[in-house]
Amino acid sequence: MIYIYITMLLMLNVCWLASVLLMVPGNWLMVLTTFAFAWWKWDAHLFGVPVLVLIAVLAVIGEMIEFFAGAGGAKKAGASWIGALAAIGGAVFGALFGTVMIPIPVAGTMLGACLGAGAAVWSVERLAGKTPDKSLQSGIGAGTGVLVGITVKFAIGCLIWMIIAVAVFWD
Repeated sequence: MIYIYITMLLMLNVCWLASVLLMVPGNWLMVLTTFAFAWWKWDAHLFGVPVLVLIAVLAVIGEMIEFFAGAGGAKKAGASWIGALAAIGGAVFGALFGTVMIPIPVAGTMLGACLGAGAAVWSVERLAGKTPDKSLQSGIGAGTGVLVGITVKFAIGCLIWMIIAVAVFWD
């Protein structure tokens, strides 16, 4: 029966992993599900404390990278600190808007986040008096940063999933 539970855990974690592409904290959902499973079946010794700590640390790293990637991309492209902060809010708003207004699963959310960050930075930089070219360059940097952040967070999520899958069968 334990193998059925393990299979269910891994399948649920695949769903959580896919949700990362929808700007949902899927890595954290994998960690929380695995923590709950480990607690529930603690007597089966499926997960050790070091594995649980490792996947939690990786989830923190993934969130930090995703959260600050748009701001970092904008800043690297020449945006002000206010413009870089606008990238964070623009990405969140854009992801929500893209999910609703662009009816293509995953792509709508990701495109919305990238365009939202870019548009927010472009707007702030234009209001600050920068030239259209410089503002556009900062906006593109923010959008690219958001895309890189989502991609890196997803890659970290894949690593978390693999660690869980290996650890659950490791004796």
